[in-house]
Amino acid sequence: MTVQALYSAATGMSAMETKLDVIANNLANIETTGFKRGRANFEDLFYRHEMLPGAEDTAGQYTPTGISVGMGTRVSSIQTNFDQGAFQQTSGELDVAIEGEGFFQVNDPSSGQILYTRAGNFSQNANGDVVMGSANIGRLLEPAITIPEDADGIVISAEGIVSVRQPGSPNLTQVGQLELAYFINPEGLLKLGENLYSETDASGTASLGNPGQNGLGMVRQNALEASNTEPVTELIDLIKTQRAFELNSQAVKAGDEIMQQIVNLKRY
Repeated sequence: MTVQALYSAATGMSAMETKLDVIANNLANIETTGFKRGRANFEDLFYRHEMLPGAEDTAGQYTPTGISVGMGTRVSSIQTNFDQGAFQQTSGELDVAIEGEGFFQVNDPSSGQILYTRAGNFSQNANGDVVMGSANIGRLLEPAITIPEDADGIVISAEGIVSVRQPGSPNLTQVGQLELAYFINPEGLLKLGENLYSETDASGTASLGNPGQNGLGMVRQNALEASNTEPVTELIDLIKTQRAFELNSQAVKAGDEIMQQIVNLKRY
């Protein structure tokens, strides 16, 4: 069935095109704070069974194998790899990295929804509120933390306690507590872009806690979590994907040539 070969190879080319999109996105976000790379998974399609295994032959024996021809492949899912990214030291007092499990929470003012992120490049707005470091919209950290106007230093402990130094006071003043969210299935979170995720039925409901409690990770001040994209691995996958696409295109070419030969038989 040469025609079927064309369709099967076409599904392979389409699947490899999707995988290439995933790899390109991973490489494009190699410098994105807190980015988690994706991985394309595949599954074979249904089969045309010309003879089922275990069929009885003319001698009354059961055949050990059957004759089944596959119809190609498709992308079954694109999983997010939440492995820890490397830490990058910074001089920002509101730069915070999570070491271990957990997500920061931010309040989206446009929807009123709580969103989640691994990117800890926070800053202050005009009111001193700690917000997610985005140029598009000011998303308040949840629970809200406000830095006093006269603060001349910010200290964030590994347990997420946020304190400030104030003129005339020898002691630190606590102004807030970082809280992390945990999901039983983080791969089920919905990617929204801008380093944000939202919970879904697949991810489950967020469990909240302070850093270092109930299996949640600790936090590091003056550090950011880098993208967990591995350039060498992605480049190897890129080469493999290119070759797989070429092989499927060769199958299309071979099927076309066979059909051409069949058409030419009428000349003989």
